[in-house]
Amino acid sequence: MTDARFTTEPSPALVLSGEGERPDSVEIVGARARVAARLTGRGKTWTATLPLRAARWGGTELPLPAGSYEVRITAASDRSIRVPEPVPLTQLGTLRASLEGWTLRVGPPIDPAYDSGEGQDALERRYATRPATGFENAVFFESFYGRNASCNPLAIDRELARRAPGVTRYWSVVDLSVAVPEGAIPVVEGSPEWWRARGAARLLVVNDWLRRRFSRRKGQVVLQTWHGTPLKRLALHRPGFDPRRTAAVVRESLRWNILLAQNPYAARILGKAYAFLTRPIWVEGYPRNDVLTMGDGAATRAALGIRPGERVLLYAPTWRDDRDQIVDFVDPVSLAAATDAVVLVRGHSRTLLPGRDAEGPRVIDVTGFPDTSLLLLVADALITDYSSVMFDYSVTGKPMYFLVPDMEHYRGELRGFYFDLAAHAPGPMVRTQDELVAALAADDTETYAGRYAQWRDKFNARDDGHAAERVVARILDQGFIDV
Repeated sequence: MTDARFTTEPSPALVLSGEGERPDSVEIVGARARVAARLTGRGKTWTATLPLRAARWGGTELPLPAGSYEVRITAASDRSIRVPEPVPLTQLGTLRASLEGWTLRVGPPIDPAYDSGEGQDALERRYATRPATGFENAVFFESFYGRNASCNPLAIDRELARRAPGVTRYWSVVDLSVAVPEGAIPVVEGSPEWWRARGAARLLVVNDWLRRRFSRRKGQVVLQTWHGTPLKRLALHRPGFDPRRTAAVVRESLRWNILLAQNPYAARILGKAYAFLTRPIWVEGYPRNDVLTMGDGAATRAALGIRPGERVLLYAPTWRDDRDQIVDFVDPVSLAAATDAVVLVRGHSRTLLPGRDAEGPRVIDVTGFPDTSLLLLVADALITDYSSVMFDYSVTGKPMYFLVPDMEHYRGELRGFYFDLAAHAPGPMVRTQDELVAALAADDTETYAGRYAQWRDKFNARDDGHAAERVVARILDQGFIDV
């Protein structure tokens, strides 16, 4: 190795150079992405060009997600290669990067002057002191803290773009690896553009807590769509009284003008859990579920590399308060083999950053896939536990299986439930993978047909494929933005 450097021509890349026979392969490998180098040179010198971009799921190439990556070099004839000299933090337009030893660190494209406590304080002061006039006819969208562009905000974005194409649409993203809808403008969290857009937009559509000390300006409207009908206890209803949590919950809910609920049950729970009792709750079904009645999964199957006719099982557990990564109650490789199926592994959004992709024959880790609804559309059966995905997947009427080996611990110590899942679950509840495989083989859907029908009547009555239309119609009718 003779040199290591970054370049932006023709696009951001790490370029490694050396003498002698070129390596067999050079890669950068991260938790959720990997890139192979283009190797040139024969004999005296060689060059490895590693694009700092990647494409997944059949989409366009985007900058690498922020995080740490290992530079892996497989040398010809077991020849050792000297560790490169460090390359300091370099701004590369769509991202920033540094190299130390064999570790490549990638970050969002924020000027270091702003990427500090002092810099963010300065931006907040600039934002907070803006006059309460002169709003932009724009909508600021955020889904799962900017980790993707998905869920109810995405469905609302698509319908709003159709009904009001002249409205500016900003999407909050953690970095530019997050794909945003066509025609939308990505704004990287913490950047001056992000602070400005969040303060200037007339309407904010979000599906989780607002952060960075958000203060709603007079005249702004915040539509909180939330991200699921709750089984597990939320906010003020979580076990144990914590005055700081109580204060945080009340402070957060005061930032919202309107709360969207999938069904009347969720409206009652969310209203009480967030002390949102005197402001409007729209019970319109979930826009994200429109695709489950109106969509076609062929394109998603193709993007995932699933052949027509292959059975697809989606394993999608919720997160746990006592661990960072996805629970390991399923061995996806053995499950795929035992069921002759493709197994999709979908961790909760909270496990996206700390986790790593599952790998193996007929196993596809889709934790980083942008839109859960499209995965529900292609799955022939859902395996979950206490996740709100159960209330969405039931729109399809397809089988559900509940793998709950930690039921007592989760219900009794971590969270608690709003109702007895065992008494109402519209599918088998199992404790082990062997029991799960047996239940999948039995395919005893008739046993649960009555429960399933009652479940859908209670939770999916408004999930008719037109929820986004109704929500956007209310947005426009109430004049939250101009058409």
